[in-house]
Amino acid sequence: MSNASLYIKNITVYTENEIIPNGAIYVENGKIIAAGEQESVSPKVPAHTPRLDGKNLNAIPGFIDGHIHGANGADVMDATEEALDRVAEVLPQEGTTSFLATTITQSHENIEKALQTVADYSNKPGQADILGIHLEGPFVEKSKAGAQPAAYITKPDLALFNKWQELSGNKIRTITMAPEHDADGEFIRQLKASGVNVSAGHTDADFAGMKQAVAHGVGQLTHLCNAMNGIHHRDIGAVGAAFQLNELRAELIADGIHVSREMLELIYQNVGKERLILITDAMRAKCLSAGDYELGGQPVMVTEDRAVLEDGTLAGSILKMEDAAKLMLDIAGGSIQDIIAMASMNPAKQLGVFAEKGSITPGKDADILLVEDDLTVKTTICRGMVAHDRR
Repeated sequence: MSNASLYIKNITVYTENEIIPNGAIYVENGKIIAAGEQESVSPKVPAHTPRLDGKNLNAIPGFIDGHIHGANGADVMDATEEALDRVAEVLPQEGTTSFLATTITQSHENIEKALQTVADYSNKPGQADILGIHLEGPFVEKSKAGAQPAAYITKPDLALFNKWQELSGNKIRTITMAPEHDADGEFIRQLKASGVNVSAGHTDADFAGMKQAVAHGVGQLTHLCNAMNGIHHRDIGAVGAAFQLNELRAELIADGIHVSREMLELIYQNVGKERLILITDAMRAKCLSAGDYELGGQPVMVTEDRAVLEDGTLAGSILKMEDAAKLMLDIAGGSIQDIIAMASMNPAKQLGVFAEKGSITPGKDADILLVEDDLTVKTTICRGMVAHDRR
């Protein structure tokens, strides 16, 4: 189907503020023109408009993955248009309609090649949109490196970052860094002032350090619980900061492996849907079979449910957003609205693109999923074009 126009009928529409049974959505030129009760939307639709029968499925906004390294055999660090295409073309199958191309700690040369490739990349019809770049590292803490290659970790360097931002075409939207290495907060303040989403991750910061970092401009935690200090009864650490500091949103890898189900429940109950952001942190093996792969130049062994370095350290994930959403739906007691908040609205707000994406609202991009009640994705529409359909 062309993205010129589309009329989706026989659906339950989840807008920002209400649930509309017997609903419909009218799309023109990749934008949502109208969303509401079918009898009110239908008269606005020109007779020649292609029809899509939603078969009584739920229409929700497309998922936004703000932290993904790769999928479908490709990685952002491959630094080729083909690699970015391979990722962007497969993500609609799991309901992801836009994402941040995420780098990893590596040599300056390799990072710069990846940044330049994204700078030159143009989004294509029928694929997930690349919204920009998530620069994960190299300004992180070595003791919390996780799968970040420790040999390339360095201290925050404003001149270097500015060089990279220019090289990227100003597409770096999020940076993961260890705030304890920016004691006076100048690096954080400068990035925050320029509109970058500064996220604390791979960090050894304690709770006091996190409070200071938030005062400087940190507004997010990277993959909550992983590669940071956990909650201790004498210092609640970075994880406790997510519980206590309302200024912070927190990424969450909801696979039951990076964070146990019991901890996911505790986080949901105490942090809440308003401040959680579902991500995958997926690497190139996602959508492929188990076997031997690589991440950041390091060998990675992939089994049926996880990816690990030779020493057993988790090396990203093979998680799909659809599966993360399903697990959190169960934890949230079946509230689809909660999942929309965590997988669509919150990431759009955090990345400054909520005016264009993140909800089914007239004027926004027509990034729409048709899902069953358990969030099984049946149809994915990217900017008005059907990118995946298994109804």
